[in-house]
Amino acid sequence: MSAAAGFEGLGLRDRIVIVSGAGGGGIGTAVTRLVATAGATVVAVSRSKDNLDTHINPLAAEGLSVIPVAADAGTDEGITKVLERVADLPGSLHGLVNVAGGADPATWMPATRVTREDWRALFAQNLETMFFMSQGVARALREQGSPGSIVSVSSISGMNTAPFHIAYGTAKAALVAATRTLAVELAQDGIRVNAVAPGVTETPASRAYVGTDPDRDRRAITMGRRGQPEEQAGPILFLLSDLSTYLTGQTLLVDGGLNLRWTHLGGDHTSLFLENEDFRAAITR
Repeated sequence: MSAAAGFEGLGLRDRIVIVSGAGGGGIGTAVTRLVATAGATVVAVSRSKDNLDTHINPLAAEGLSVIPVAADAGTDEGITKVLERVADLPGSLHGLVNVAGGADPATWMPATRVTREDWRALFAQNLETMFFMSQGVARALREQGSPGSIVSVSSISGMNTAPFHIAYGTAKAALVAATRTLAVELAQDGIRVNAVAPGVTETPASRAYVGTDPDRDRRAITMGRRGQPEEQAGPILFLLSDLSTYLTGQTLLVDGGLNLRWTHLGGDHTSLFLENEDFRAAITR
């Protein structure tokens, strides 16, 4: 039985999908596994060769069609490297998943303390990388003369407020706006552009500032728990696939109903998920 058994109708067999930000062991890695299992060849991109060795090479060893590429998707040189690797592969380019982004714990702070350097760095990491990678793939799809699908990862912080994380939240909101405009411009080429906005998801990156507290999760999240990377990968696969051929310009909130019970802010307006009191104190000073 092939790896793609059970995924008929998705239209991904023998197609190439780029996953930018594949190597972190979280959403990007989960997307890489699922999309490859659905029959696509996945070009898995990460700045870190070590991350590719740890999280992506084992997928290839399992027999999945995964091609690791060490490149910085935040640079023109990195994007060129990725697209040149795609051009060398059999099959046609179909899609892109923009996962690369995020924010270090040090970027949490009051709005009054954010510097221009902080602001620009988070916009570069979360918006510019998405936009210019999407631009490069859209150009390649146009030259190829075939339709395709671009899916980017925003955040619940870009769909609501982001207290003490204003630059990150604003960058993720801008990603949603860029998704809508790209969807309009690229529609005549048959290129669909959508996004997902994850809620609190259990990933290696989130563990830097989100502690384990099942009681808190039950209070804050309608479904009573944090999401898993695989639960973000499923909606992303749907948006990539032929099951969503009449859907573009949308951002799908995948948050377990967190937005329905927007009660995760404490009396000081910091997130209840930030259980480390030293960290909480540091970001509000």
